[in-house]
Amino acid sequence: MRALFLIIMLGLPGLANAVEPDEMLADPNLEARAREISRELRCVVCQNQDIDSSNAGVARDLRLLVRERLTAGDSDTEVIDFVRARYGDFVLFKPPFKPQTYALWIAPFALPAAAFVIGGILLWRARRRASVEALSDEEEALVAEVLARHGRRDEK
Repeated sequence: MRALFLIIMLGLPGLANAVEPDEMLADPNLEARAREISRELRCVVCQNQDIDSSNAGVARDLRLLVRERLTAGDSDTEVIDFVRARYGDFVLFKPPFKPQTYALWIAPFALPAAAFVIGGILLWRARRRASVEALSDEEEALVAEVLARHGRRDEK
């Protein structure tokens, strides 16, 4: 019984949406389209949440705007373009690949690769420093002489 309760409780957060009943459209087809569009748009306050699941005021405003545009007859693409024109590519969870968004697309691959290369270079340098060559006969004689002199000073 506890396992069933735990499974139900763990599943509930996934079912939670921030969409209020007063926001929902009467037409189920339009509401389904609005929900789908809302999952593609990022909350500009929360940033890692879509507007469909965000409780932020701006997310509510955006959800209402999406529904307003859909009831006005806009297509899904037109609604997304309208919101993007106001908030920029940042509002999209999947921004287009263009010069302004190259960093968004390339950074997840470039940063770990750069860290791997830098880490490899640092390890290579550390290993290179650790490998010390043996002293030549002349160097050993010089070290022995310096140690012998140093030892005599301590005795005085």
